[in-house]
Amino acid sequence: MTIDYIKNLTTLYSSLGYRPYQWIENPDPPPFIALKKPLSQIRLGLIASGGIYVTGQTAFHYKDDASFRTIAKDVKTEDLRVTHFAYDLTDARKDPNSVFPIDTLRHLVGEGFIGELADHLFTFMGGIYSARKVQDDLAPRLTQHLIDEKVDAVLLVPV
Repeated sequence: MTIDYIKNLTTLYSSLGYRPYQWIENPDPPPFIALKKPLSQIRLGLIASGGIYVTGQTAFHYKDDASFRTIAKDVKTEDLRVTHFAYDLTDARKDPNSVFPIDTLRHLVGEGFIGELADHLFTFMGGIYSARKVQDDLAPRLTQHLIDEKVDAVLLVPV
């Protein structure tokens, strides 16, 4: 079954009181860089937009929350929580790995497929209406944390 994502998102945002969404058009391709070493030797970062946080952290707010949460790579999966306004949370609450694949990544590290995970992983609540907030605030802060974590590559998990 095909999901008309743009129509559904437009309807959702309208119901929340936003003016019609202005989709971002990027004329240039993203600056992806090929890995210089095999996956078995990389330090992998993770950024997920599913609104994941850890018990004891503050949950994400309802609209335009451009904050992020830092999650230790050794977090207990049962301590992960999820909140988000733009998708059905049923499956994510049953299994946070569906939006934050921490157990799968730990398994891949254990098998030697991935070298190691960064000490800290990052999450935010996608559906941020303000592209400016993402471009000028959230993305640079996350980028600096990834640099500080000395990652070779980042897995982006959109919701």
